[in-house]
Parts: sequence; C-alpha cells; structure tokens
Amino acid sequence: MTRRYQSRRAIFSVCLRHWERGFLVQICSYGYTISFGVYQDFYAQHYLPDQSSSAISWIGSTNAFLFEIFGLVSGRLHDRGYFYHVMIGGATLQALSLFMLSLAGPGKYYQIFLAQGIGSGIASGLIFIPSLAVLSHHFEKRLALVMMLVASGTCFGSIIHPIMLNNMLNGRLGFANGVRVSAGLISALLFIACLVMRTRLPSSSSPENFLQVSKKCLRDSAYLFGAAGLTLFIIWFYYPLFYLQLNSFSHNLNTTFSFYSLVIMNSASFVGQLASGLLANVFGVTNAIILSNVGATALLFAMVGIRTVTSVVLFGVIYGFFAGAFLSLWAPVLTLLTPDLAELGARMGLACVIMALGGLVGPPISGALLTDQYIWWRTAVFNGAVAAVGTVFLMIMKVILARRRCDSVTNNEEGE
Repeated sequence: MTRRYQSRRAIFSVCLRHWERGFLVQICSYGYTISFGVYQDFYAQHYLPDQSSSAISWIGSTNAFLFEIFGLVSGRLHDRGYFYHVMIGGATLQALSLFMLSLAGPGKYYQIFLAQGIGSGIASGLIFIPSLAVLSHHFEKRLALVMMLVASGTCFGSIIHPIMLNNMLNGRLGFANGVRVSAGLISALLFIACLVMRTRLPSSSSPENFLQVSKKCLRDSAYLFGAAGLTLFIIWFYYPLFYLQLNSFSHNLNTTFSFYSLVIMNSASFVGQLASGLLANVFGVTNAIILSNVGATALLFAMVGIRTVTSVVLFGVIYGFFAGAFLSLWAPVLTLLTPDLAELGARMGLACVIMALGGLVGPPISGALLTDQYIWWRTAVFNGAVAAVGTVFLMIMKVILARRRCDSVTNNEEGE
C-alpha cells in the first residue's frame, strides 16, 4: 500500500513538474490566437471601420493558418533534436510581432496584417507543437492525460487575454499601450517556459522525411478521416470565437456584458478541457470527442436564436464546454492514430497542415455570409452543417480503429 502511494505520488510530482511548462506556452500561443474575437470587434468598430467583417477576419484566419502550417515545420524540427532552437526562436518572434503590432496606426490594415496575421501566426506555430510533443520524452502510459492538461492552457489563455484586451483597448491605455502590456506579459511567460522546459530523449537517429510520413498517413484511412474531421472542427470552432462579441454588440446588448461574452464562453471551455480527461476515462477518447462534436453541432444551429443576454450566456456556457472538451481531445486522438511515437511530432504537424485550410477559409466565409447587414442565421446554419459533417467523419474513424483492434486480437489468438 505504501509503495503504491509512493508510486502515485512520484507520478503526480513528475506530471506537475513538466505539464505546467507546456501550459505556459499554450497560454501564449493558441490561447492568444483564439482570443482574436476581441480584435475583430475592436477593429470593426474603431480601428478599421472601413474594412468589412470578412476582410478583418482574414487577419485572424491567416494567423490561424500559419499557426497550423508552421506546426509541421516545428514538429519535424522537434523530432530532429532542435527543440530549444525552435522554442527560443518562436518565443522571440512572438514577442517582436506583438510589440510591432502596438506600433500599427488606425486604418493601417497592412501593418496589422503583417504583425498580427503573419508574424504572430508563424511564432505561435513554431512553439505550439514542440510544447506538446516534448511531453512524450517524460510520459508514456499517461501521455494522453498529460496532453489534455497541457492543452487546457489554451482555454486559460483565452480567458485572461480577452479580459485584459477589452479593458485596455477600450479603456485609458488605448490600442498602442494596451497591446504593449499584453506583449510584455506574453514575453515574460515565454521567457520562463524557455528556461524551464527540458528534453530527455535523444533525437531520432534516422528521422523520416516529410514524404515518407505523408505516404504512411495517406495509406492510413483512420488518420485521413480523423484529420478531415479536425479540419471541419477548425472551420466551425473559430466562428463563435471571432464573432460572438460582435454578435452581442450588433443586438444592442449591454456593452460591459458584450465585453465579457467571450470570457463566459472561454471559461466554460476551460471547464470542458479539464473535464475532458474524465469524459475520456468514462467513454474513451474517440467516443468523448464525437460526443463533444455532436453537442457543439446542436449549439451552432441554436445560434440562430441568439437575441438576449440570457441566450448568449446559455450558448456560451454549453457551447464552450463542448468546444473546450474537443479542443483538449484532438491531440490525444492523434496519439491513438500514431503507432510509432517517434513520428508523433511529424504526424501532429501534418495534421496541423491539413487543419490549416479550415482555419484559413472558415472565418472569412462566415464574414462573407454575415455581410454588412449582420445576417446571423446564415453563418449559424453554415457552421452547424460543417460540424455535422465533421461528426460523420469522426464516427467513420472510430469504426476503422475498432475494426483494427478486432483484427489484431483475432490475429494474436490465431498465433497462439
């Protein structure tokens, strides 16, 4: 009994020592990317009033696209032993990009696009995947659980960033000083993360090139359906994140409440991420992610009826929970789809490239459907339909994995 207690205590100590470091990176990378809804609203109403909602959303979607694309680059570099180079370079670029954003003037679309859309997008992509993939150096049996804990840093970041940004951009500090304060916080957190994160295992002696990994994945039907489901997830996932606050303002809801609409949703998303471990233990990882997708699909269609404070709160709480659970479960799902953990960084990076297409086109399509007249039902129906198709793809992935397990058991029994 004492040995078991000591063993569990040792495991908890190791988890605490390593997951918190990746947690900081998640706050400063994807946590900042999915807080773009604050900027979408601020740019539309104050800083870029001459630009359409679709044009403004290209800033956030380009950031998300490059975030995913450079996940492939950083994943491969991680596998080749360049973890520290990628982390330090990405952290430096993130700090530089955000400080440059603070220098962008009102109406200067190209300046904002370069700093926030391109610079910050590349930087976030460089540091995101290595902060997850390095966990495989320290965990094996509990890798999926620890990944879910680390990924919850994304939602934690999406809570604190909107609170800070809304109060600073619309308060005394204004855009320039507000962005500088935000950049300073992110710089400090990334500096700490770079100091304390450690690798343990040597790099792969003969890392496979991109074409070899791609060929394996293209022959893996479960991986293809899983990646397709994740791509559609990215399309609908960004819609409420980019547009919920603007939705609240367009329906003339209380200004203070509108500022906190994203915080309500992202707080529920944080709870969903923390609860995803329990959901995965009860239902299994694949079942849990499918259930999360089904719940989010229903809520996206329900966005047609958002008109009041109560409806925004209900939507934010319920949708946020399901979206947060999904967000935390996608990395463990890819782990299940990776037979050789030496390829984990590359496979996650390749999935990010495929998902990048959804992140690039999703928000601008929603903005185009929305138009300057704010026709909200169009975007709700479109994103709900996309989520429904994604659910079907994930179900097909689950069936393929189940068949493989059955075939494996049968082959083992025949061998005996």
